[in-house]
Amino acid sequence: MTLRGRLTAAFLVVVLGPVLLGALFVASTVSAVDRSRSTERLAVAASTVRTSIDALCQQLRATADVVALSADPAVAAAQLIGRGLVAAVLISDVHGQVSYLSPGAPSTPWRDCSGPTTSATSPVRALAAHVDLHDRAGALLGTVTAGQLVDPAFVARLAAVTGVAVTLLDGSASAARVTHTTESREVRDAVLAAASAVNGERVTETSQGRYVRRIGPSDAQPLPLVVSVPSERPAGLHATLIGVVVVAALLAVLTAWRLARMTTRPLMELAGAVDRVAHGDLTARVPVRSRDELGRLAAAFNRMTRETGAYVAALTSNRDQLRGHLAVLGDTLASTHDLQRILRVILHSAIGATGARAGAVLLVETGGMLVAQCTEGLAGRWPETDADGPPTLRVPVGVGVVGAVAATGEPQRGTAEPTDTPSIEPRCRTYVAVPFATPGATTLSGSAGPTDEAGVAVALGVLALYDRLGADEFDDDDLATLRTFASHAAVAVDNVRVHEEAQRLSLTDPLTGLWNYRYLRESIRREVERASRFGRMLSVLALDLDRFKDVNDTYGHAAGDTVLAEFARRVRGEIREVDLAFRQGGEEFVLLLPETDARGAAIVAERLGAAVRETPIAVEAYAGPVVVTVSVGIAVYPDNGSTGREVLEAADDALYAAKAAGRDTYRVAEVRPDVATREIPVLAGAVSPPDGLPRAGQPVQVNREPGGPARSEPVAGVPEGSPGHARSDPADDPADIDAEAARAGPDAARPGSGGGASSGPHPPRQSRGR
Repeated sequence: MTLRGRLTAAFLVVVLGPVLLGALFVASTVSAVDRSRSTERLAVAASTVRTSIDALCQQLRATADVVALSADPAVAAAQLIGRGLVAAVLISDVHGQVSYLSPGAPSTPWRDCSGPTTSATSPVRALAAHVDLHDRAGALLGTVTAGQLVDPAFVARLAAVTGVAVTLLDGSASAARVTHTTESREVRDAVLAAASAVNGERVTETSQGRYVRRIGPSDAQPLPLVVSVPSERPAGLHATLIGVVVVAALLAVLTAWRLARMTTRPLMELAGAVDRVAHGDLTARVPVRSRDELGRLAAAFNRMTRETGAYVAALTSNRDQLRGHLAVLGDTLASTHDLQRILRVILHSAIGATGARAGAVLLVETGGMLVAQCTEGLAGRWPETDADGPPTLRVPVGVGVVGAVAATGEPQRGTAEPTDTPSIEPRCRTYVAVPFATPGATTLSGSAGPTDEAGVAVALGVLALYDRLGADEFDDDDLATLRTFASHAAVAVDNVRVHEEAQRLSLTDPLTGLWNYRYLRESIRREVERASRFGRMLSVLALDLDRFKDVNDTYGHAAGDTVLAEFARRVRGEIREVDLAFRQGGEEFVLLLPETDARGAAIVAERLGAAVRETPIAVEAYAGPVVVTVSVGIAVYPDNGSTGREVLEAADDALYAAKAAGRDTYRVAEVRPDVATREIPVLAGAVSPPDGLPRAGQPVQVNREPGGPARSEPVAGVPEGSPGHARSDPADDPADIDAEAARAGPDAARPGSGGGASSGPHPPRQSRGR
């Protein structure tokens, strides 16, 4: 089709489309409104028919009751018939023999008001209601039946009441046989045919524009009726709409032909110039013949060709500079230690540079598993049985595309077939995957890079992209660009890991593996702030190995280092995960016990002393084990200080008191007189409740004897409900601590089966207190 033909067709579609849709809308709307109104009228008529017949049946039952209750049923029946309340009365005995039948009664059987019967196939002559006849003693004598004629007058009254045409069928299964009707002869056959074709009480429409509905027979309405109403659609509606559409079509064709003729010539010139540009001739120009839209289009095309030529020259030079810009971007990204942010920026930049639709950065974790650190655009790329995809993309090294790239160290690109891509990887049509390893290392066998269980070196991770825009396969330029991004990712991962290791070494003691004094200052400040914010206690234990200088002088410094390392191991085994253990320097150690009172700290001190005292430390190259003891000073926040430094100094003073008391014991710092203190008493044999949150009891004060354990006694003069009482609301203070139960043994003191303290190399995690 020529350009002129396409413009003409487009104009006709634009103009005639709304006209046709409007005509269809008007026709369908009128038909829908007409059908809705007619259906509503038929529904009202059906309801009126049921109400009228139900009222008639109620009248017949009342008449039969009057006859049954009268002393002379025959006389009563004649009176009721004379008043017009009933057309006929029939009285039968218990055996069904007729004992009385009013004169002029219609022939039987009569249609019962209670509903249709299976044998009701004869024309309906009368509508009847039955009532049992009893004597004064209550014995059944027979049945009284009151009937009302069903004749053309009855049907006419129904039509007058409902306002629709009514037809009474003869009671057979077919709707073609009529007993009485108010329909005109012109539409009667069409109405009966439509009624025969419909099941139930659905509304149907005849070819002559009438809506028809069947009513009954049913339990509430025993008469087989058909009601109908004429359509209210305007005559000649469809012809009028067709005429409007035809006239509009003729006008649209003439207008479209004229406009297409005026537009074709300059557009043909523009098309020729576009063909020349498509073949690389950016010198093509279009003559500007007018100042209208087409003239402005020609001028814009000429300006576009000039600017495009300049852009092509600029892009040619800028393409070579892209890799240099990416290298600068990589250096900038490598300057931060936020690994997730770095990888997200690298992935986003790689997707933008190559035109990929999706991608992922995966790092090799312990166990030879590639785990996605960041992804983009992978939604909807999982198998049908797992449309949402796994929570994290995980691919074993050596499995699938990215697994093979990580194992071999060779990049891959290509087109993925449905059977080639494992289910553990996202679906794609094209892919490119590049490994990245530690700078300066390779991933081939015998390299210095990280290795798997078989000793084969693997990469640090893989950068994978999926489905290039335009469905084209990734080319060598994309592979080279992705190698640049992968090298930046390798530098970033290596820098972050080196930084994390340096940070860990700066906070831990290399000999014992415990936190060092630098981390102690930060931790005690943080724990004091947390205890102050939540109204908790914090116990600080200062530990010092007794006469440790003698160990160094007697066995040597190597043996002293062994003793310190073993002591640190035993300390970790006697405290909880939430507790913090530090080596302050030399043979001095510090423990921070969050949410622990003086009694709980005393139990820890006793257990630590027993753990060191009862099991001497074996030292290699010496005949016998080394026996050491430990002295402990205890201070509690806020009882012994309002800052971390004050509490630590109080614990140090208590340590000197323990040393002065003969060593191998513990002492609790004296409570400051300006601070009201209390402790929560817990029975020695108490068991922690199921939620692990002990309940407070009677307030106690702690009496300590030199060299012995703390002893608790009730505090006199402190009422149950007083503010100084130790009881607290579990909902407000969920971390009240059952100290004795927590110190009952190593398993009770350490949550979980693993036990041990948070003493390095990673910062401690939060846990519930004692």
